Amino acid sequence: MRAVGTVLLLVVLATAVATGAKRWRIPAPSLLVLVGLAVALIPGTPALHIAPQTIGLVVLPPLLYASAEELSVRDLRTVWKPVIVLAFGLVLASAAVIGLLGAWLTPLSGAMAFVLGTVLASTDPVAVTALGRRLALPGRVQVLVQGESLFNDATSLVMFKVAVAVAVSTTAVSWTRAGGEFFLLAGGGTLVGAAVAGIVALIRRRTTDPVLETVIALVTPYAAYVLAEELHTSGVTCVVIAGVLLGRSSHRLTDARIRLQLQAVYAVVIFLLESVVFAIVGLELPTLVRDLPAGTGAWPLQALVIALALIALRLAWMLPLSAALKPTTRRPSWRLAAVASWAGTRGVMPLAAALSIPLTTADHQPLQGRALVLTLTTAVVIFTLVVQGLSLAAVVNRSGLALEPEHTAREETDTRDTLTRTALVHLDEITDLETMPTAALDRVRRRLDAQLDHGTDPDDTGAPGGRSVLDAYRELRREVITVQRAELRRLYEDHEISDTTRRRLQHELDLEETGLGGS
Repeated sequence: MRAVGTVLLLVVLATAVATGAKRWRIPAPSLLVLVGLAVALIPGTPALHIAPQTIGLVVLPPLLYASAEELSVRDLRTVWKPVIVLAFGLVLASAAVIGLLGAWLTPLSGAMAFVLGTVLASTDPVAVTALGRRLALPGRVQVLVQGESLFNDATSLVMFKVAVAVAVSTTAVSWTRAGGEFFLLAGGGTLVGAAVAGIVALIRRRTTDPVLETVIALVTPYAAYVLAEELHTSGVTCVVIAGVLLGRSSHRLTDARIRLQLQAVYAVVIFLLESVVFAIVGLELPTLVRDLPAGTGAWPLQALVIALALIALRLAWMLPLSAALKPTTRRPSWRLAAVASWAGTRGVMPLAAALSIPLTTADHQPLQGRALVLTLTTAVVIFTLVVQGLSLAAVVNRSGLALEPEHTAREETDTRDTLTRTALVHLDEITDLETMPTAALDRVRRRLDAQLDHGTDPDDTGAPGGRSVLDAYRELRREVITVQRAELRRLYEDHEISDTTRRRLQHELDLEETGLGGS
């Protein structure tokens, strides 16, 4: 009962904080971490202990799935090489550097310092996506940091398992076996994720009930995660692959009414989970500090040095890779490197990994250094979420890379005009065929002309017409919307519009079709 009350309190607190963050134009994750930290410092606040399986099973699957669905596959194709380099090379380099730094800077043993390095080696997709939603970043930059954070799990997870095995065991670890485990986690997770996406796609194509469709969408990430874990592959990789594949084909799986309902339900679920989990990050730190053994009082300075080292190392890797984000000049750019580096935050996944570190060694002795690893991990996560999160918008604006609101509005207006002209051309073709009542054709044409002139919608203004004309009008409007959707997809695939514009106009077309009513 106490746990339920804590969760409800976190939801209420997160809702109030998120409302204030939106009003003050502050990133909600950063503010939630600060508020959670402030609440935990209030005398009498009960200690918060979160089981790692709670975050891994309850929180991560839907958040990862939503992040993967938002990923633009079209833009990912243009930056897949730097994404692979970062997902493998930078993760390995980060683990090695932080491991060496931890062994030199902290009282941790070499094995536990390596555990710390593997925990903090990869960026977090939940934090990256949550912070990136409100920024008008160019498509390539956004997809680079988001794709990297989604696909570096297998690398960091295998290294983490190897590091933990070294820390808790006195026997040697087989690197050949570790390599095989990497391919099992990454390859197996990919195959299982693709299989789950295929099965879910077949089911959703045959489902027309909005309630059932919503249940399927909510269950999919959990089913993918549990199935992959039961098969001893990467549950995170499985969820990511399933989300990317299903997100790419979502426009073919459901109709407008179901899509709108799914978007509304998922928006609520993601808001609640993100709000609660970022508040938990802040609440955890004071509890962990109280459990620290003597001789570890320098942890704040150590965490600061580790966080700065991660940023510096990331910048060094991003600078040469930034050339891939500039297809015209192919030259490294400090501005691109700085933005991509500052956007690579740590978050929920490192915290979940650190919480899963065993309490004892193979001979049942307490694992020395576990409490300090947990504290340093949480402190670095808080630093990245607060410092990088609160300043990310300023860094983007100073870099000159942010897309101006006028640019986005102009692109949307031009695209709407293109879709309207396409519909008018289709209407002319239907008129020549004389397959529709003239009254229905005239009503649709007046509406499209008004849209092209950016005027008001003249629908249902008392125009005469019987039931047959109304049915023909609805049928014609749906046909026109189908043509506009196809044109919108073509514009996107031909790189003439951004993914943001495509999603917004797709949403408008869905609203328009749903508003027609009828069967």
